[in-house]
Amino acid sequence: MSTRDKITVLHRDTSQSPAAADEAALLAAIVESSEDAILSKTPDGRILSWNIGAERIFGYTAKQAIGQPITLIVPPELHGEESELLDKLRRGERIRHFETVRLARDGRRVPISLSVSPVRNSRGEVVAAANVSRDISEWKATEQALRHSEEALREEHRRKDDFLATLAHELRNPLAPIRYAVAASRKQGLSKEKREQGRQIIERQLEHMSRLLDDLLDIARVMHDMLTLRKRRVELRSVIGAAIETCRPKIDAKRHTLAVDLPPQPIEIDADPVRLAQVLTNLLINAAKFTNPGGRIELNARREHRNLIVSVRDNGQGMTPEMIPHLFTLFSQANTALERSEGGLGIGLALVRGLVALHGGSVEAHSDGLGRGSEFRVSLPVVAPMPERVSQSAGQASEPPAPLRVLIADDNRDGADSCATLLEVTGHTVKTAYDGREAFELAEQFHPDVALLDIGMPKLNGYELAHLIRGEPWGGTVVLVAITGWGQDEDRRRALAAGFDHHLVKPIDPNQLDVLLRNIGAEQQAG
Repeated sequence: MSTRDKITVLHRDTSQSPAAADEAALLAAIVESSEDAILSKTPDGRILSWNIGAERIFGYTAKQAIGQPITLIVPPELHGEESELLDKLRRGERIRHFETVRLARDGRRVPISLSVSPVRNSRGEVVAAANVSRDISEWKATEQALRHSEEALREEHRRKDDFLATLAHELRNPLAPIRYAVAASRKQGLSKEKREQGRQIIERQLEHMSRLLDDLLDIARVMHDMLTLRKRRVELRSVIGAAIETCRPKIDAKRHTLAVDLPPQPIEIDADPVRLAQVLTNLLINAAKFTNPGGRIELNARREHRNLIVSVRDNGQGMTPEMIPHLFTLFSQANTALERSEGGLGIGLALVRGLVALHGGSVEAHSDGLGRGSEFRVSLPVVAPMPERVSQSAGQASEPPAPLRVLIADDNRDGADSCATLLEVTGHTVKTAYDGREAFELAEQFHPDVALLDIGMPKLNGYELAHLIRGEPWGGTVVLVAITGWGQDEDRRRALAAGFDHHLVKPIDPNQLDVLLRNIGAEQQAG
């Protein structure tokens, strides 16, 4: 018997008029065309009718379903729940929008919203029930996706909070020894050795803070696709040499053995040598950090087809399989407590991944488990070898620099005065100003060869001051150097557009400044 016939029987009585019969037929047609699964069942749960929507959702035809117990589509573990629903039905209770699960013919579990209404005869007795089951699979999937998104956002916020707390901790740490060293230097009778020790402490801690800030700026540039590589053809050995030179103090401090195995033939890659050396430095420092004192670190390189594979392996603390997928994620630390005990922000590996990706390569991590060491492999494309070239020896940086007239303009008095002292000791003539207007007046009298100008000054900012200097007859030959805490590529472009020749980011490395002034002096002498 079809759904239309079943519903007609349920609603028929002996006095039914033609109009009533038409109404019942219309109702049956509506039921049959519904997207929902609409069926009727007896009070003891035997299926009486089954519409096309039920066929679509559950996979059984009307012929297969009618006459079967309703448990045909109820998962075994929910048979008790169905018995409770039938008890409510027999008591004449309605069930509205009850969320549960039904079992399709192909074994799928279909989440549904179920509504059940009792059907009574003329004496008010419950003789059947009308079930409406709506498939809520898509809604449930959306709900689950939203829940996962919320959980992911909460986890991301937690990681950021942890990261900011770690950042504050790492920036405060160097301040204590710096303060102690400065306070000790003021004491009377301090020996020359102790003063030198204090100077070295300050230098080390400032270098540490500078690296933290550089890492923060670099990861921000990578994340926002604002880091520009200065690629050129470079030989692998020179890059590895620079990386080893940078991290050698950290390796030696923990008495590690570093073994380097490189192929005998030169391997050239198209890379930014500074950034690639930064990648290898981070991996070597990471290995040194998480290997117990007296450990072994191996740096190997080999060529595989058109790729260069560089691996850094250690016999350190290793990783669990659960740690590895999160290693290269920003704000995620595979072992937070350990990372904090060893120092660092936990962004080094995220930076490695970003820099390697910019070079068109990939990085992956391997470990056989805790206590069994780790290995990081970087894969980069290799370029075809160039014809043999004649090497040129670099100039000797030990020669004394040509003396220059230098103007320093910075509203940070300590920064300006300490920089002036450094340059005067080197042999330059220096004038210092603490705002843009004073700097311009000094420049008119002094006619400097070089002007180191802070960007964020009162009265006249660095851009305005550069514009005024370039407008003077004597200002065309002044080498203008922007000194700023803003280091994005856009900041560099703006400085050059304003008339600056160079752009240096605070805190300035004294060696970098010395090299720049040496080059300027050499150019002036040659000119």
